[in-house]
Amino acid sequence: VREDVRSLRLEDEALPIGSKQTISRPHTVAVMSELLAPEPDMRVLEVGTGCGYQTAVLAPLVKNIWTIERIPELQRRAKQRLRELDIYNVQFKPGDGWAGWPKYAPYDGIIVTAAPDEIPDKLLQQLAPGGRLIIPVGPQGVQDLVMITNRNDHFEQVSLGLVSFVPLVKGNS
Repeated sequence: VREDVRSLRLEDEALPIGSKQTISRPHTVAVMSELLAPEPDMRVLEVGTGCGYQTAVLAPLVKNIWTIERIPELQRRAKQRLRELDIYNVQFKPGDGWAGWPKYAPYDGIIVTAAPDEIPDKLLQQLAPGGRLIIPVGPQGVQDLVMITNRNDHFEQVSLGLVSFVPLVKGNS
């Protein structure tokens, strides 16, 4: 976290990380990670690398993570931070999370750390059968945390409660 809020780092609060972005509350990161149900052979797509906190939590639990961040400075710092932590099963891509990363699809899990107004269809298309998408959905300020499971012939959606995330923005910064 930024130096000016470092004294709050042990609080269960969202904190600014620069570029008008925030790090999620530790409890929210834990809940989203648990909902993803990580297993050692999983392939995970993360949309919204931010500072790399969610990535660092998931990396020891899954085989590979592909992570997308639209703000180059945040991505650069997250990549450096994860390397300092000896985390190497992560591939980084700058860009628009709305499109996902089709080159490496399908993914067993997709976790989105910013909120679109609606679920991006391209993310659903990249979800493997039996895979889970964890995503906050709704207008800025308050969203519904949703878990979507690919049941082969349909998508099962479960509402998990209210959250507040930065918006998932289309395009690069």
